[in-house]
Amino acid sequence: MPREYDRRNLDFILKEVFNYGALCQYPRYADYALDMFDMVLDSAEQIADRHLRPHFVDADRKQAELVNGTVQVHHSVEAYVKEMGDSGMIGATFSYEKGGQQLPSIVGGAHEFIRGAANNSIVMFTGLSNGAAHLIASFGSEELKQAFVPNMLAGKWTGTMCLTEPQAGSSLNDVSTTAKDLGNGTYSIKGQKVFISGGDNHFSENIIHLVLARLEGAPKGTKGISLFVVPKRRQENGQWVSNEVTSMGLYHKMGQKATPALHLSFGDKGDSIGHLVGEPNKGLMYMFQMMNEARLGVGMGGAYIASAAYHFSKQYASERSQGRKLTNKDPETPPTLIQNHPDVQRMLYYQKSIMEGAMGLLFQCFLWEDLSKCLTGDEQKEAQMLLDLMTPVAKTYPAEQGTLAVNQGLQVLGGYGYTEDFPLEQMARDVRIMSIYEGTTGIHGLTLLGRGIPSEQGKAVQALIKLIQADIAQGMTHEATKPYAEMLANELASLNKVTMHKLNKASQPDVFLADSTLYMELFGLVVVAWQWLKQGNVAARNLDSTEKSFYQDKIHTMKFFYHYEVPKALGLTKRLLDDEILTIFE
Repeated sequence: MPREYDRRNLDFILKEVFNYGALCQYPRYADYALDMFDMVLDSAEQIADRHLRPHFVDADRKQAELVNGTVQVHHSVEAYVKEMGDSGMIGATFSYEKGGQQLPSIVGGAHEFIRGAANNSIVMFTGLSNGAAHLIASFGSEELKQAFVPNMLAGKWTGTMCLTEPQAGSSLNDVSTTAKDLGNGTYSIKGQKVFISGGDNHFSENIIHLVLARLEGAPKGTKGISLFVVPKRRQENGQWVSNEVTSMGLYHKMGQKATPALHLSFGDKGDSIGHLVGEPNKGLMYMFQMMNEARLGVGMGGAYIASAAYHFSKQYASERSQGRKLTNKDPETPPTLIQNHPDVQRMLYYQKSIMEGAMGLLFQCFLWEDLSKCLTGDEQKEAQMLLDLMTPVAKTYPAEQGTLAVNQGLQVLGGYGYTEDFPLEQMARDVRIMSIYEGTTGIHGLTLLGRGIPSEQGKAVQALIKLIQADIAQGMTHEATKPYAEMLANELASLNKVTMHKLNKASQPDVFLADSTLYMELFGLVVVAWQWLKQGNVAARNLDSTEKSFYQDKIHTMKFFYHYEVPKALGLTKRLLDDEILTIFE
């Protein structure tokens, strides 16, 4: 198989578009230099080569099994988690105070992109451990931090997040797992959780579950949810004993089979002990830190699986001969490579434009995350506002469009793509979950339009518009980008018209939010068009360089996105300005 990503493209986005080396000027990242970031990304490639790439297919075919109460996962997972722990990469982006290496999030995200492109299913183990450990380090007591975080970051213990319940699904208002105060600083946990990724494995010394539950007498709804650390094993009289976390069943998933999804039972016999994180009834607020981090990770999943699919289908198209050019009517001539057929070229450009545009959006968010930790005052607040506004978009666009891009890759292979002999069918199965993980697309549409856009009288949107307008102004100065800067200006104005129309219906929630998923689609399309203009602006400045072909290809892909994808905004805009059809939902 070809490499699943293009390091030159990754470096282009990180170094030339976002200039991530400039982060080293801030005290938080002063211990780093640009060449050190290169070394970190080289280490990701080494980990991928040793533990991920070789097992991509085998870990799918030999999926996890529940044997005598314990989940047996693919043998490669243990070695991968150990290396990530030994190298310090599980919590590398944590601050020094939290036990990390204070690596910028944008570098950590790039490290994950490389690993995930090589084997998207196995990397979930360390992603979950990272999020769970960071939550404990952020909100737990000193005792909890010392008891759990070091072993999680070392890869000895793994972590999970336990939100969903059989009767509640995504509606956290209806969480029914209970927590009874035992009067000694611990709590008796009782309930069931479903779809718990990485919920059990055979190799970890312990598994640390972060569980949402209700204390006795807590208010109903989300205001009555608390958060608890519930380990699979607990210490009792110097011995490790079962904490009555029972694996009731293993879900047989469509894809991502290296990471098992469990149905877990806590305290069925009243012997599952948990530790309260932070204050009572604030569990959902704490959990949102891990959820939002995971949402960026899920968006990354859509992008890096799309990357792997693109590079494989591109290679296939350069090797597979079939048919003849449209201008060639002579059946005696040999077949041409399918990469020479216009429709195959369209599909390849489609994949590339979606994937590289999504990468821009994601690394933009990681940069805002880093700046929110470095800046002060209004600048810090703006970076955090932009990150909060764009997180649901950065989760949704790559997840939804990445699925379509992978399907186009499968289409390039034709009938062979539908077989297990080639990896596209596995990638198509793996990527499909991304629009469901960490909140479905519909939930994120509600979040964007219902909360993100109106937040603080629209200050985040106004800040975003200023950034986009600055890149439009820059695009107007280059011949290659000027037409596309003008197109983006028009689409930005149309998006603003749609937004104001929707906000004027805010007093009628059924009308205001009925098409929030379509609004998310339009919003994502415009902000990715912005990211393509950013990339096009950089490329336009370098068309006379020794790498002219690379930059020219960037310009071509930008043009493709604007001519093939951006016109879709017209239909979405028309739909979103028309409220008459919404009466059928009443």
